[in-house]
Amino acid sequence: MASVLVIGGQGRIGGRVAFDLLKYTNAQVTVTGRQLSTSEASLPDYAVNESRWTSSTLDLDNREQLTQAIASHDLIIHCAGPFHYRDTRVLKACIDQGVDYLDVSDCAPFTQQALALHDAAQAAGITAIINTGVFPGISNSMVRLCMETFAQKTPQMSAQSSPQQNSQQTERQAKTIRLYYAVAGSGGAGVTVLRTTFLGLQKPFQVWINGQWQQKLPYSDRQVVQFPKPYGKVGLYWYEVPETITLAQSFPVQTVVTKFGSIPDIYNRLTWMVARWFPSSWIQDPSMIESLSQVSYKMTQVSDRFSGTGIAMRVEVTDSVDVAGNDSDRLTTSGSQPQMHAITLTHPDTAIAAGAGTGSLAQLILARRLHQPGVYPVEAALPTALFQEVMTARRIHLTHG
Repeated sequence: MASVLVIGGQGRIGGRVAFDLLKYTNAQVTVTGRQLSTSEASLPDYAVNESRWTSSTLDLDNREQLTQAIASHDLIIHCAGPFHYRDTRVLKACIDQGVDYLDVSDCAPFTQQALALHDAAQAAGITAIINTGVFPGISNSMVRLCMETFAQKTPQMSAQSSPQQNSQQTERQAKTIRLYYAVAGSGGAGVTVLRTTFLGLQKPFQVWINGQWQQKLPYSDRQVVQFPKPYGKVGLYWYEVPETITLAQSFPVQTVVTKFGSIPDIYNRLTWMVARWFPSSWIQDPSMIESLSQVSYKMTQVSDRFSGTGIAMRVEVTDSVDVAGNDSDRLTTSGSQPQMHAITLTHPDTAIAAGAGTGSLAQLILARRLHQPGVYPVEAALPTALFQEVMTARRIHLTHG
C-alpha cells in the first residue's frame, strides 16, 4: 500500500487534501501539524474512525526529522503555508530522497525558487508539481483546456488560402489570457489563507502585459465581472498569484491578467483600504499581519453563514491585443473582431475544491499515470484528458462559452 505524507495536513486545506486521498485512493495517509491533535473535535470529519489515517507532529526546522519522515513515504504533499514564509527545504529533501512531491504553494517568489530546482529533480527522477489546489491548480488546467479549445476552433493556415486569408488566420493565435477569481467569505479555509491575502499586499508585483513585464499595485484597477448564480457581479482586483509567472512561460501569449475579489464586497473595500491607506511598515510587520488575519477570520465566521464559502473562476482566452490588462475587447492587429473562448467553474466550497485539485494529482501519481521528472506548474505537467477525467470523477463541472 502506498503511503502519503501531508505536511500541514491538520490545517483546513491540508485536511481537505487528505480527505480527497482517502476517498479516491487506497493510500495510507499521514497528516502532520506543529502540535499533535488527538481529540475527535479537532479531527477532520471524514478522518474519524478511518483506519488509513494517522496523525503526527513534524517540525520543518528539524532537518533530521524532516528527512526521516520523507524517506518513509512514497509521496509528499506540502500544505504548510503561508508559503511567503517558506523556503524549498521540503522539495530539496524530496529530491535527495528520490520521493515525488506536490505542494499547494500560492506565492510567486516561492514558485521561482522551486522551478530553479527543475534540473535537480529531473536528475533524481522525481515528479514535482507545484502550485496545486484550486487557484493556482485547477485554474491552470482550465487555462490549458481553454488554450487547446481556442486553437481547435481557430482556422489553420492552408496552402490553398490566399496571402490575405493566411494573414488573418495567423492573427487568430491566442494573445491574452484572463483569469478571474471570486471567493465567498472565508472560502471554507482557515486563518492561514487570510494571512496569505494580507501578505500579498506588501509590495508591487510583476505582471505580463503586451509582451513585457510591468509592475502593478496589489488590489488595483477594480473590474466588475459577471459570474453565474449565486455569485453574480463581483468586483475584482489585480492580485499577485504564481499563475502570472508560469502561464507566461508555458504559453506564447502577450498578456496574462489575474484578478481576485471577495464576496461580500465589503471585504474588497476593506482590503483595498489596507493596501492603500496603511503605511508600508504596518503591512510588512508580522504582528500586524497576524492581527488583521485574526480579525478578518472572526468576521468571516459570521458572514460565511450568509455568503457561503464557494468559489467562482472564469478563464478567457482571446486573440485581442490587450495592452492595458483590463477587460476591453480590442480589435486584433488586422482590424478584425476578436475571437474568445471562456471556461467557468463554480464550487460551493473553496477548500474542498482545493483538496480535489491536489488530491487528483496525487491519485494520478500514485497510480503511475502521471510521471514527469522535474519541477513543473500544473499546466505543464497535467494533460487535458487526465484533468477532465479526474474532475468528472469528482463531479466538478466546467462550463464552456
